[in-house]
Order: sequence, then C-alpha cells, then structure tokens
Amino acid sequence: MAKLQKSIDKRNALIKATIELVNNNGFHATPMSKIAKMANVSPATIYLYFENKQDLVNKTYLEVKAAYTDFAFATYSDEVSVESGFETIWKRIAEFKQTELDKAMFLAQCDNTPMIDEPSVQQGIKHLQPLLDLWERGKQEGVIKPLSNYILYAYAINPLSFLMMAQKRGNFQLDQTQMDAAFQSAWSSIKTIEHNI
Repeated sequence: MAKLQKSIDKRNALIKATIELVNNNGFHATPMSKIAKMANVSPATIYLYFENKQDLVNKTYLEVKAAYTDFAFATYSDEVSVESGFETIWKRIAEFKQTELDKAMFLAQCDNTPMIDEPSVQQGIKHLQPLLDLWERGKQEGVIKPLSNYILYAYAINPLSFLMMAQKRGNFQLDQTQMDAAFQSAWSSIKTIEHNI
C-alpha cells in the first residue's frame, strides 16, 4: 500500500511541476528534464507514468479540467431556471479561478495553444456538458441567444481569465461588487433581449 501511495505521490508531483513550469515558462520552454528535477524524480521515472511530453501535457490538462468542472458543477442543479443555473456555475468558475490560480492559469494557457492534441480538447469539452446542456435548454426556452457554444463561452466565461490575470498583476481587485458586475456583464452578453430585467 505504501508503494502505491509513493507512486501516486510521484505522479502528482510530476503533474504539479508541469503546471508550475508551463505557467512560468510556457510549453516549449518546459523540457522533461526540468519537470523531473522540480518533481524530485529521475527523468526516466516520468516514462513510467507518461509516454512522452505530449502525453504528460494532455493528461495534466484533462486532470486539471476535471478538477475545474467538478468544482464548477458541485452545487449546480438542473432543476433551477436557466439564469439561476448559469449564475451558480459562473460564480463557482470565478471562485475556482481565484482559489486555484495555478490550475486556472494552466487551463488558460491550454485554451490558447495548439499544444493540447485534438482528442484531449474534445474530451475536455465533454467535462463542460452540464453548462452546454444548460445553454441548450436556454436556447430552446428563448432565454439564451441562439449562438455557437464557443461564442457563448468566449463572451460569458473567458473574460474571467482576463480579470484573474489583471488581479494577479495587481491592476484590479475582484471584490464582491466587481464580481456581481462581472456576472451581470456575462449574463447580459448571452441572454436574449426579451429576458431583460
């Protein structure tokens, strides 16, 4: 049992090192040797857990994406109105981005690079299914604009990454007032005109 835990710890250390190094140096300036050194394992150990750097990055992405979406949907119920459901999910995403900054930054990098392979990107999108289903229901009910989910995500969710980076740099403070204003902006960007309050 101790051997299994040691193996899990090594794998987790490699994932953590990958996130930190990619956040600080980018994908291409993060060689396997640096990841191994930071994780305090021999370079050969990486290959016990991952086929190559692409596999390591893809699996790190999917693990972080799963943690992100598990957190985002933990308090969501599809029994509520579209607006209420979106608010719950959006605020949980905002909380994740504030409390899990390293993971959020890593996902933001993954969203803006061709480094993640297409099967992993598609698998990552599946993790967002509750949000996509909510938007689909919203479109059917005439509450959400009939736009591509990519456009909805770009306008309603992606701005949180920008605000997160502005806060990290000390240019902006996402306090409760700003959070409420950001949510209202996100909701306004995707709701239909008929559903103005």
